[in-house]
Amino acid sequence: MASRLPLIAGNWKMNLNHLEAISLTQKIAFSLPEKYYAKVEVVVLPPFTDIRSVQTLTDGDKLLLKYGAQDISQHDSGAYTGDVSGLMLAKLGCSYVTVGHSERREYHNESDELVNSKVKAALKHGISPILCVGERLEVREAGNHVEHCNTQLVEGLKGLTGEQVAKVVVAYEPVWAIGTGRVASSTDAQEVCAALRVQLAESYGEEVAATVRVLYGGSVKSGSIGELIAQKDIDGALVGGASLQADEFTKLSALAAGGPLP
Repeated sequence: MASRLPLIAGNWKMNLNHLEAISLTQKIAFSLPEKYYAKVEVVVLPPFTDIRSVQTLTDGDKLLLKYGAQDISQHDSGAYTGDVSGLMLAKLGCSYVTVGHSERREYHNESDELVNSKVKAALKHGISPILCVGERLEVREAGNHVEHCNTQLVEGLKGLTGEQVAKVVVAYEPVWAIGTGRVASSTDAQEVCAALRVQLAESYGEEVAATVRVLYGGSVKSGSIGELIAQKDIDGALVGGASLQADEFTKLSALAAGGPLP
C-alpha cells in the first residue's frame, strides 16, 4: 500500500433522516479513539438532506472524521431542477463525493461522459471525487472484467492532468457483489485494483499511480476488511450497508488502521 493513508468511506445511500444522521455520526466519532485517525481516513457520505446537520456537528464538536456527498451536478448553477452543484457542496464543507456509482449508472443511465463531467465538477470546487468502476457478473464470467474497468477509468478521467488525477480516489465495486452479500475474494479484488493502478501509470506516470488510493466496494464487513487491505493495491473500502451500523463501521475503520479494536 506504499505510504497511502487507508480510506474507509461509508456510503449511506438513501437512508437516515437528519436526526438519525447526527446520531450515527456521533456514535462513529466517539467510538473511534483519536489515535486511529493518524492511520486511517474515515469519511461518511450521507444523503443531501443530512449534510448540513453532519457539517454542524462535525464543526461544532471538532470531529476528526470527514464527510461528503453521494452525487454532484456537472453544472454550477441554473435551471437544473433537483440537481446539487459542487459549489453548494463545497460551501457545506464536503471533502469527497462519489461519482459513477453503479446504482447511478444503472438507475439514472449515467454515461461515462456524464461521469467524466462530474469528476471535473468536483475537482473544480476542491472536492475529491471517488470515481466508481466495476463490472456486472456476465462481464466477469466472460473474462472481460479488467478491460471493462480500465475503460471506465480512462473515460472517467478523460481530459484531466496528472496533478488533478492525484486528487481522485478510485473505487472498484463489482456490481455483482453490491448489496448481495457476495464479496469478491481478496485475490479477485487485488487483480482488478492492480490493473487499475497499472492503467493509471500508463496514462499519468508512476508517481501519480502510486499516489492515487484505490478502494474496494461490495458487501465489505469487518470480517473481510483485513484480508482486503492487506493486498498491495487496495487502500481501503467504500462501505455500503455496514456503514449504517456504528459498531461495525468503527470496527472496519480500526482494522483498516491496523487495529486493535477500540
